[in-house]
Amino acid sequence: MSTEQEQTEAQLETKDSEGIVEEELSLDEPPSQEILIEELKKELAEAEQKAQENWDKAIRVQAEMENLKKRTQKELEDAHKYALNSFAKELLPVLDSLELGLQAAAGESGEVKKFRVGNELTIKQFETVFSKFSITKIDPMGQPFNAEQHQAVVVQEVEAAAPNTVVNVFQKGYMLNGRLLRPAMVVVAKAPQKPSDINEMA
Repeated sequence: MSTEQEQTEAQLETKDSEGIVEEELSLDEPPSQEILIEELKKELAEAEQKAQENWDKAIRVQAEMENLKKRTQKELEDAHKYALNSFAKELLPVLDSLELGLQAAAGESGEVKKFRVGNELTIKQFETVFSKFSITKIDPMGQPFNAEQHQAVVVQEVEAAAPNTVVNVFQKGYMLNGRLLRPAMVVVAKAPQKPSDINEMA
């Protein structure tokens, strides 16, 4: 084969290959603007949805943190308010004993008078300390019975008292910062029962 024939064949092969390349390039046409816009809109919608989800999560976390902060603050306030709860309960029987001793101290001798004065001063000191730490007395004599603050030990008929009224206090109750520390032990009046008319029943 001559050199000219080789060159001619080479040129033909080059043209063929270029034609194939051109044809292949012509198949990969760039996407239209409408398709690009649709794809961008879709990506934008997905991004907006993710952003909204993340925003919702952030709002929930913030709300949870705020609730936790409020709960913790309330627990701390309660801890300060009611830290003396157990200690105050232990002191109440001591105060009860002093009051019972004062009631039992009868007589007009010098020693009995001194004992009564000493007891009264001690009771006043208790009351001052209790007042300082927001411990208040429940002495419901003559008041309507309150199941939240009183414990009825006896229910009995009392002519002069209205039904459901406290007619005697066995033991005073106490509150600590508005919370019941010990209920008052009381006697409650009930309505007198009407005697049955035996003659009418006969």
